Amino acid sequence: MSMRRIAILPGDGIGPEIMDATLGILEAVGFEAEWVRLESGLAAIQKGLPAMPHETIEAIREIGVALKGPTTTPSGGGHQSANVLLRRALDLFANVRPAKTIPGIKGPFSSHDIDIIVIRENTEDLYSGIEYQPHPDVAQAIKIITRPGCRRLCDYAFDLMARQGRRRLTAVHKANIMKLTDGMFLEEFWRVAAMHPGVRADEIIVDNCCMQLVTNPEQFDVLVTENLYGDIVSDLCAGLVGGLGLAPGANIGVNCAVFEAVHGSAPDIAGKGIANPTALLLSAVLMLRHLGEAVLADRIHGAVLRVCAAGRCLTGDLGGAASTKQYAQAIVDEARA
Repeated sequence: MSMRRIAILPGDGIGPEIMDATLGILEAVGFEAEWVRLESGLAAIQKGLPAMPHETIEAIREIGVALKGPTTTPSGGGHQSANVLLRRALDLFANVRPAKTIPGIKGPFSSHDIDIIVIRENTEDLYSGIEYQPHPDVAQAIKIITRPGCRRLCDYAFDLMARQGRRRLTAVHKANIMKLTDGMFLEEFWRVAAMHPGVRADEIIVDNCCMQLVTNPEQFDVLVTENLYGDIVSDLCAGLVGGLGLAPGANIGVNCAVFEAVHGSAPDIAGKGIANPTALLLSAVLMLRHLGEAVLADRIHGAVLRVCAAGRCLTGDLGGAASTKQYAQAIVDEARA
C-alpha cells in the first residue's frame, strides 16, 4: 500500500520555520505521509517563475491535498497574490476559517466563549482582479457575483452545518446597497435555506455584523459571505480569539483542498527561531480531519489547548519566551502524555 502524499508549500519569511515545526509535530504523533515540497512565493519569483508556478498548481491538482505556509504579497504594485492564483486555478471556492477561544490566551475577549466559523466565497467578487484605469484620475474594479457560485457556497455551508451539528447559519451581505450582486447572493442563500428547515438561518448587513461581533460575539455560530466581506470579517474574528497567529484556514474545492496559515510572512522575525507555528499547526489539524484522521487531529488540538492553558512554554507573541522549537516540543510532549 503506497504512502499518502501531501503537497507542501513552505512559503516566505517565517514559512519554512513554522512548516518544519508543524511537520515535525505531525510525524512525532504518528502521522505518516510523503511530503512533496513545491515552490511558491518569493522563492519561485527569484527563479523567474510566477508566485504560484504552473508546475506547483498541477502537482497539487494531482495530489489533491496541500499544506501551505504564508506567502508575501506586495501592496500596490509587484507580483500577483500566490493565494489568489492558487484558489482560482484549482477552483477552491470555499474558504473556511474557524475562530475559537483558546484558554490561557489573554486578550480583551479572553473571558468570552467564542466558537465561530466564517465560510467565505473564494474565487469571485472583487478578488476576480478585474481592474482598469479609463482616466489618469479614475480607476475601476468590477465586482463579479454568479448565481452558481453563490449556490455552491451556500450548499457547502449548509452541508457543513449538518456534518458538524452547528446551530445557526448567518448570511453576511450588503444587499441594501448592492442590490444586484449581493441581492443575488442573498436570494441563493434563502433558496438553499428552504431545503434545510432544521437549520436556523438568518441574515445580517456586514457593517452591523462587525459591530455585533465586537459587542456580543457569542451570538454567532457560522457566517457565510462573499469574498471581500469574508476576508475582513474572518480577520476580525481571529482578533477576537488572540490574533492571526492562532487562526487556521482551509480552501476547499471539488477535487482539491489546501490548508494554510492565514497570517503574513513576518520577514522581520524570519530566521530568528521565535515564530509561532500555531496557525499552521491548527490548519494541519483541519487537514487531518479532512483526511479522516480525527483521532490524531483531536490529540494535537488537545495538546495545543493544554500547552496554551498552562502558559509555561509559549512564543513571544503569546506572552511567553519560548523558541519555535521549544514550543513545538511542548506540543509533542503533551500529545504523547
